[in-house]
Amino acid sequence: MIPVNEPLLNGNESKYLLECIETGWISSEGPFITRFEREFAATVGRKHAIAVANGSMALDAGMMALGLEEGAEVIMPSFTIISCAAAIVRAGCVPVAVDSDALTWNIDPTKIEAAITPKTRAIMVVHIYGLPCDMTAINEIARRHDLKIIEDAAEMHGQTYNGQPCGSFGDVSIFSFYPNKHITTGEGGMIVTDSDALADRSRSLRNLCFLPARRFVHEELGWNMRMTNMQAALGCAQLERLPEFVERKRAMGKLYTELLQDLPGIQLPLPETSYARNIYWVYGIVLKDEIDFDAAEAMKRLAAKGIGCRPFFWPMHEQPVLQKMGFFKDADLPIAAKLARRGFYIPSGMALREDQIREVAGMVAEVIR
Repeated sequence: MIPVNEPLLNGNESKYLLECIETGWISSEGPFITRFEREFAATVGRKHAIAVANGSMALDAGMMALGLEEGAEVIMPSFTIISCAAAIVRAGCVPVAVDSDALTWNIDPTKIEAAITPKTRAIMVVHIYGLPCDMTAINEIARRHDLKIIEDAAEMHGQTYNGQPCGSFGDVSIFSFYPNKHITTGEGGMIVTDSDALADRSRSLRNLCFLPARRFVHEELGWNMRMTNMQAALGCAQLERLPEFVERKRAMGKLYTELLQDLPGIQLPLPETSYARNIYWVYGIVLKDEIDFDAAEAMKRLAAKGIGCRPFFWPMHEQPVLQKMGFFKDADLPIAAKLARRGFYIPSGMALREDQIREVAGMVAEVIR
């Protein structure tokens, strides 16, 4: 079996982890935490970085830190992971789903303005799979309507939009360090912002909202979402190699495209747009209508040949848990629905070898043909 993802951990990871063990700094206190936060903030051009337990909790804390009123509407893409909608709902707000662009798979900025109402207070942008959202258009909409931006850059380590780092566009932005990301800490996430107030609020929410003067007295409820020093040690080692990892992923994507571009019946990721080159967090494939089976069947056939795959995100407007809550009534978002049913991604982990890429591409061609 060629796994859908395998991380690359052959840099300073062992050295830094051993340092944690030898010094006893293995909990959520320790020098690698502050180092990782400082170096990551510099990498994405932000004033503050707050390390947390995972990307989903980064979204939760980021949404709460914004302090939006109960019932405020937050526009988001339907085509994304459930964590995005969950963070909006947990903050007492209302998610409003917008359809995707058929080529980039990101939120379609031309459809955002029609979703704005007097209750809209923010836009959650989610950069999907390797290409960033069109931030020039989205920032202009947000400016015109006085809306906050929460930026989910979980999949965008090392990516830029017109030369500006992804993760630098939101009032608050977040990253994930799950093992399938460009850099990993096993689990883990990061909140980044230029606002002193939002940073202080995020740090408080991360650590159970302890009062500075009276530690075990609480005026509100937070979470224990602290990252450990051992996770941060992994993050520091991985961050040292981020430019290398980005180029490695781009080389993988380029080879996959060369091998699959003449295969009829499939849509491949865009190599680039006017504002960014793809970093291929994953290598996605969308089956065109002429293929008489769906993504689930394609993945089943590839699994039988030893090729690990994953489905695309299931859209938020079709999520049973959110529909039961009364969200997304009568939503008709055909592109997000099609991507969910016809899209999947093939092995594209950091440790994937060229011979494996060629084997995967051959099996994909066999299945499609």
